Amino acid sequence: MVDASPVTRSSLRRVLPIMAPRPMVALPARTWSGEQWERIGLGYRSRDMDEKWNVFVEDRVVFAHRSWTGRGVYEASFEPVTGGWRIAAGVVESDPSRHRSTSDDWERVMLELVLSAIVLGEPATELRAELVALTAQKAGRTDLEAGVFLHSNLGLRS
Repeated sequence: MVDASPVTRSSLRRVLPIMAPRPMVALPARTWSGEQWERIGLGYRSRDMDEKWNVFVEDRVVFAHRSWTGRGVYEASFEPVTGGWRIAAGVVESDPSRHRSTSDDWERVMLELVLSAIVLGEPATELRAELVALTAQKAGRTDLEAGVFLHSNLGLRS
């Protein structure tokens, strides 16, 4: 059963702001339905150590923080469009001691994965494959263990 009370900044143990915000130049192109936006608005709180993300919404801004450290990684401003909601602007943590960024496309996919796979509980199979491919390409590796990589970055959803 999903808890219907929204996750808020004050309901989380630790919430640290993004220290070195960098505008995201590549944003997810997806349009989320009104129902999906309502669900995103409830946020997501990690329930155990295998979950990596806490997400909450203030006004029309989604905040995605790492669950263990409380560090802010993404902020995404949503706007209404025909057929639903889309991300109008976003920022990502650029301090390498707080978040390792691979590329603009990697950040785009990761943000969408947090919203799709973690908050909405969608399988997001194509997004997962795209994130693994982007990472392998950047690292110049063909032997990247997808399951381990995805668990380390995205985590599970209870």
